[in-house]
Amino acid sequence: MISFRDVTVTYPTGTVGLDGVTLDIAPGEFVVVVGLSGAGKSTLVRSINGLVPVTGGELLVDNVHVDGAKPAQLRRLRSRIGIIFQSFNLVGRISVLQNVLVGRLHATPLLLSLFGLFRQADKEKAFEALERVGIVEKAYVRASQLSGGQQQRVAIARVLAQDPTVILADEPVASLDPPTAHMVMRDLERINDELGITTIVNLHFLDLARRYADRIIGMREGRVVFDGPPAEADDAVFEQIYGRSLTADDVLSEEEQAEEDALQAQAAADLDVEESRKATPA
Repeated sequence: MISFRDVTVTYPTGTVGLDGVTLDIAPGEFVVVVGLSGAGKSTLVRSINGLVPVTGGELLVDNVHVDGAKPAQLRRLRSRIGIIFQSFNLVGRISVLQNVLVGRLHATPLLLSLFGLFRQADKEKAFEALERVGIVEKAYVRASQLSGGQQQRVAIARVLAQDPTVILADEPVASLDPPTAHMVMRDLERINDELGITTIVNLHFLDLARRYADRIIGMREGRVVFDGPPAEADDAVFEQIYGRSLTADDVLSEEEQAEEDALQAQAAADLDVEESRKATPA
């Protein structure tokens, strides 16, 4: 359980990032946070693992206080909370596998980590993570040689290698084209469904939020102005969150949506062919 109790974040400049936020996020939920730039959605997500310090109220993750936590306590907490960034944050000159193994550093003895060595069990976990996001064949390729979508999938695999109880994703698809954005969101959705990992994602595209979230939280000026299921988040609600009418930049175009629908139809057809092949006696 993640619990915000009248949480306030005020930056050194005096800017208020969060203004009296109170909410609970249950284990296993898939939550999407939406709002304009500066609305507080990134502050909300980054406060959960202590990247942004809480200046007032209480914030607990699995009954552990994030507010006022000491460095050692934060390190233990962060080992259970994976975070995915818009910019991927991979080391381009090393292999995909080595990037994913970074997620195992918290569980690796210091002497081994100093020499860049990992136990066989950690390597197996890294391969499992890569297989889960569908790019295990890229394990020995340099990260810099991958496309943007593939790099984001490596970032997801690195987080999975941590064995997290919570995944935070801060604008994970902002720099991706629409079909690739849907692929990344489907990866996160599947991981949430199959592993039950609490997942909290910041998004800009409102239709993506409605399509993938179990619950949508709308932020405006540091406050929660909407908290409910996607079915209740109609255009009028989003206008309330954004303080203006929706524009074409807030949703995928019909052309892009048609492309995504075509990709999904092709994937379903490929799956049917594969299942028929397996069912046919040799």
